[in-house]
Amino acid sequence: MEAEAEPVLRAVGVHKRFGGVHALRGAHITIRAGEVHGLTGENGSGKSTLLKVLNGQLAPDAGTVEGLGRVAGFKGARDALQSGVATVSQETTLAPDLSIAENILLGHRMPRRAGVIDWRATAARAAETMATLGLELDPRSPVRKLRPDQAQMVEIARALSMNARVLILDEPTSSLTDDAVSLLFDSVRRLCDQGVATVFVSHRLDEIFSICDRVTVLRDGRTVGKAPISGFDRDSLVSLMVGASLEQAAHESAPHRVEERTVLRTRNLSLPGAFRNVDLEVRAGEIVGLAGLVGAGRTELLESLFGLHRPYGAVEIDGEPRWYRSPQAAMRDGVALVPADRKLQGLVLGMSVGENLLMASQSRLFRLRVPRPRHERVAVAAATQKLGIRAASQSASVDTLSGGNQQKVLLGKWLETRPRLLMLDEPTRGVDVGAKAEIYRIMREAREQGVGIVVSSSETPELLAICDTIVVMFRGRVVAALPREQADEALITRLGGGHG
Repeated sequence: MEAEAEPVLRAVGVHKRFGGVHALRGAHITIRAGEVHGLTGENGSGKSTLLKVLNGQLAPDAGTVEGLGRVAGFKGARDALQSGVATVSQETTLAPDLSIAENILLGHRMPRRAGVIDWRATAARAAETMATLGLELDPRSPVRKLRPDQAQMVEIARALSMNARVLILDEPTSSLTDDAVSLLFDSVRRLCDQGVATVFVSHRLDEIFSICDRVTVLRDGRTVGKAPISGFDRDSLVSLMVGASLEQAAHESAPHRVEERTVLRTRNLSLPGAFRNVDLEVRAGEIVGLAGLVGAGRTELLESLFGLHRPYGAVEIDGEPRWYRSPQAAMRDGVALVPADRKLQGLVLGMSVGENLLMASQSRLFRLRVPRPRHERVAVAAATQKLGIRAASQSASVDTLSGGNQQKVLLGKWLETRPRLLMLDEPTRGVDVGAKAEIYRIMREAREQGVGIVVSSSETPELLAICDTIVVMFRGRVVAALPREQADEALITRLGGGHG
């Protein structure tokens, strides 16, 4: 991106406090017309707060925001939107019972004829907007029928329909398939050609290097780096984000002993429409990874082992035949599942850190037991210290935590049940590199204690970093079981795509 490109939005010396928390400490960013500007940093670095200042949701305590005809910032989110700043967050805000067209053109932007909504024109305009993203969906179809990746693309289409001059994409790819990500990137590049500036936030560094022209790095509320993407490599970018060099220990397992005891064994396990004839073996002290494309059956396999589905075939836990009719039965038997969606399936966001941490372990106890507040406080304090959870207090609502700390609470919730088999589905989705290293450490500590662990992940480098064995699935079948020393990213990608 040429240096002389016109700045369209700039924040200078921005400070923002929330009580005793100093979220932004003089942060600054300059966004230029026709560029994709990456914003990176660990969870809690101030990225979300800076985005909310840029799009008018928050007023800074000090500092200035200028651009798009404003010299003193925006009066609110509506003012920012009308000025040309549109935001797409990772959690969709679509109305599920309205049609795709209604969601894209919601409100006064729906075409009217004689004061009455022109539904044919509305559908046509929505289809035209979706076409810029390569979406071929029926504009009249209700949003509730869409897959998560389709809903995310409709959210982006809605932002594009507002003729934005600055498009803020906050973790837009977290629920997208690789094909959908490619379509999104193509659309973003076309917008750049039209002079639209895009602010792109992602924890996936490969995406930052793939799509961004320039990058601004935040740490502890401060801007600690800004340069063209060509001025960074992966290690230098991570170093700025975490304040230290990327340690190999975060990505390499220490030598350890895998026990002979088999915690989990399946034979010819099948669930119609999801997976078939799966043979899987996990020993005590072993981390087994599940690799494969979206739709390979990885999630359904873990859910079946946790009692959420009724598969056919044989399952053994510690050599004993087991059939779980419910998750409660699996939990009583020492089986735990950390789901992929922490906000919808894993945590109760309105409850405290302590309540979430103890929720699963206490559900196994007698329902009418006498409360033991002191004992519970001690247990929560020990768990938060061991897991490195950063929270104002045990009673802090879990929805006030960063994504990485929420994920550690979710992992801790299931570790408190003292499982013998721990299954994790996309355990580091939407967390930064620092939180990833912490989660890997926690998993390795559980492995050293003899827990058998199964990790399903769409990130092949993650599986190569932490797993002893990697099982590759394609269209519901296991196509390979590779010792880590025999696996590499190219081989796993080829096998996962059905090219054995």
